[in-house]
Amino acid sequence: MTVDDAALIRTAAEAWLAEDPDEDTRAELRRLLDAGPASEGELADRFRGKLEFGTAGLRGAVGAGPNRMNRVVVIRAAAGLAAYLKANGLTDGPVLIGYDARHKSDVFARDTAAVIRGAGLDAVLLDRPTPTPVVAFGIRHLKAVAGVVVTASHNPPQDNGYKVYLGDGSQIVPPADHEIAAAIDAVGPLDTVPRGDDWQTTGDDLLDAYLDRIATLVPADAPRDLKVAYTPLHGVGRLLVEDAVRRAGFDVPAVVSSQADPDPDFPTVAFPNPEEPGAIDAALELARAEGSDLAVANDPDADRCAVAVPDPAADGGWRMLRGDELGALLGEFLLSSRPDGVAACSIVSSSLLGKIAAAYGVRYVDTLTGFKWIGRVPELVFGYEEALGYCVDPAAVKDKDGVSTLIRVLELGAQAKADGRTLLDLLDDLAKKYGLHATDQLSARVEDLSLIAAAMDRLRATPPTTLGGHTVDRIDDLSQGSEHLPPTDGLRYTLSEGARVVVRPSGTEPKLKCYLEVVIPVEGDDVAAARTKAAEELAAIKQDLGVAAGI
Repeated sequence: MTVDDAALIRTAAEAWLAEDPDEDTRAELRRLLDAGPASEGELADRFRGKLEFGTAGLRGAVGAGPNRMNRVVVIRAAAGLAAYLKANGLTDGPVLIGYDARHKSDVFARDTAAVIRGAGLDAVLLDRPTPTPVVAFGIRHLKAVAGVVVTASHNPPQDNGYKVYLGDGSQIVPPADHEIAAAIDAVGPLDTVPRGDDWQTTGDDLLDAYLDRIATLVPADAPRDLKVAYTPLHGVGRLLVEDAVRRAGFDVPAVVSSQADPDPDFPTVAFPNPEEPGAIDAALELARAEGSDLAVANDPDADRCAVAVPDPAADGGWRMLRGDELGALLGEFLLSSRPDGVAACSIVSSSLLGKIAAAYGVRYVDTLTGFKWIGRVPELVFGYEEALGYCVDPAAVKDKDGVSTLIRVLELGAQAKADGRTLLDLLDDLAKKYGLHATDQLSARVEDLSLIAAAMDRLRATPPTTLGGHTVDRIDDLSQGSEHLPPTDGLRYTLSEGARVVVRPSGTEPKLKCYLEVVIPVEGDDVAAARTKAAEELAAIKQDLGVAAGI
């Protein structure tokens, strides 16, 4: 870094310090400035760039500077959102604001309410940390023009984020994200942003409406004998889940005591994402001790749901279902009644849902990755993505919802138990009926984001012709878009014998993610042999793909 660069960054930091209303980040920034040359790299990381507002809203580490999550960034984001709503005439209703229990979430939520009121719009603030799907539900329930959730979902403890919905109850997509970003960029100095203090609050009434809706999902005559272990992973799901389970008529699950209450530091897990190895180990330990039929977990903002089942062949006697496995089980369960509507999942999810939908005469579409696309599918009756996100009641929540999904999982598990069967038996049924659809993932977390771009460039410049013994029959560069899919940075490989691979940079984490699927016919009802063959083929594809991508 040149002396001039360092001086410019220090000038920007001093200007930031002058308008930052947060004592914590002011003190943090002052320490960096006082450290002199030793802090130049850290200051550059905070002030050379900024958090970009996109379809995932904002997400980043909490701290001082435009490239961090803090009160300055949030106030400007709220002012930009308010300006966008007013410019588009979206003022006939409140903005609903919710938040989780991460560091500064309540502060960022109150700042948002203050800015929305200062702009002359109505604001309704939830009065407690609440799961994200409550806001997605509440937007339509309260006839809100928009919604904001302050959350970083399953990101590391140092992160926070800012997720925006519009009045249809689904997350923003282009061009709204670009227009909001432009409005944020146009916000002047912080002391020119008006703020009010007369927002409304909501709590029990909205939560009761949400829970009453979930209670209607399970028929009165459905079996309810099921023993469950549960963890909210230090998030905000427990109280709502316990109430939802009770209202739906099931026994309240045993809860992992060390993870029962919200804790923004997530002290018992390395990474607060139920997909990560070890994250639900405590729930599995409790399930074994309790003799449970299922173990279930939510991520910290309770919009995802993970399920583990007893499996004598697995290490420790339990295994977690893959997101695609649970998606297929729920798909078969919900679509077998032949609902009039559309089923959907993302292009990185298994192709099995499309076959299930066809078997029951239900229309099917695939979408780009993320519930911002799945949730807005017209006439949606069920949607999911492989990253443990499921929409089982789109008439109420046009987003992934880990609470209503959990209730549907209990319904499915209790019905299977009443029939003398397990969820693994139901998975075997699907394999025999449609062929074994086995999926896996290859992902690389990086510190340097340029490595992800380099890997994508390498795959485009020298595309593989075979992967794991399968010929590459077709390559779709998703950045070109198509009749059915908007452009996105990704590559889709159609392989021989029904296999496929999708490669894309993660939209919320510094990862390159590769999604693999093979389809193995089940011969003579020997599902175990098909699973063995599938594992071998997936391993071979993964090895070849890693070489081709250089990861």
